[in-house]
Amino acid sequence: MQSHDAIVLARQVVEAAGGASNPGQTTGQVIALVLGLLTIVGMWVTFQKAGRHGWAAIIPVYNLYTLIKITGRSGWWLLLFIIPLVNIVMYIVVVLDVAASFGKGVLFGVFGLWLFPFVGFPVLGFGSARYEGTPLF
Repeated sequence: MQSHDAIVLARQVVEAAGGASNPGQTTGQVIALVLGLLTIVGMWVTFQKAGRHGWAAIIPVYNLYTLIKITGRSGWWLLLFIIPLVNIVMYIVVVLDVAASFGKGVLFGVFGLWLFPFVGFPVLGFGSARYEGTPLF
């Protein structure tokens, strides 16, 4: 067996096992995993600060419901997230309300919680922000 054949065989084994054959793909997956974990940990602590269960951060639809309840909005808002394009607008409204509930402004809501939640939720959770309750809009 030549070295070229061994490399081809190794790639086939890795691909058959579900591994990535492209190192860049693996790096991207690791980065996505780290950013996802940062978001989950930040949401966990943020939920606890707001008097909710931290474990709600790891349950996909329930974490959105918990965010809605932190803002003081009705749980029925969750149904609006089923409608395409409306869900984007509704999520922006919810994260702006979450930011306001913790005494943060619109820029933090947009950039910290909507565009970069892996930064914003840890800042809310581990930072000095205090849950002030439902915003008075």
